[in-house]
Parts: sequence; structure tokens; C-alpha cells
Amino acid sequence: MATKPSALDGVTEACSECARETLHKVRVELRKESSKPKNAEYSREPYRVATCMECQTETTLRMNNA
Repeated sequence: MATKPSALDGVTEACSECARETLHKVRVELRKESSKPKNAEYSREPYRVATCMECQTETTLRMNNA
């Protein structure tokens, strides 16, 4: 039996690939920005990652730049 996702399963946002408002899964993740192994543990930054549930396009936004 198929079910439609509810509003609790995601956030409605504009998708540049779909060119319309679609449901997105949104999460925050820490990403390492340094390529040097010695400093990698100190270079983590929070990113907002949104994935369109229609076309699976992923967009990221560095939270310190928001």
C-alpha cells in the first residue's frame, strides 16, 4: 500500500532542478574543510543539506555564511 509523505517527513522548498516547490529532507552535518590531516579535526563547519524528494538533487549551504 503506497502512502504519501506527510509534512512531518520533510520541508517544502523551491527546487532549482524541478523548477517548483517540492518536499525536501533537510539535515545538518559537520564537514571537514581542511585537506591537511593534522588540522582536519579543527576545521569542521556546519552545513545545511537539503535533498529534493522528487529528483534527489542535493543542495548545501555553509551555515556560518548564512
